[in-house]
Amino acid sequence: MRFVVRVKEWVGRALAGAATRVRPAGARARTDAGMTTSEYAMGTIAACAFAAVLYKVVTSGTVSKALESVIGKALDAQF
Repeated sequence: MRFVVRVKEWVGRALAGAATRVRPAGARARTDAGMTTSEYAMGTIAACAFAAVLYKVVTSGTVSKALESVIGKALDAQF
């Protein structure tokens, strides 16, 4: 009976400590902060594609006329 109780205690302690393992004194925790080179490349490509689409939209005739109209009304405003 004592053996069964001790095994249960040991298993309980082992499972409780599984999430909080002790590291050696000089070991650092590995963090996964930041992007890898491939992630930087994909981010750069996505940013360039978004910039190209935005440039096309802003320089289109309709948007260009609307911007000119807004700027013209702002400059002609009476104070």
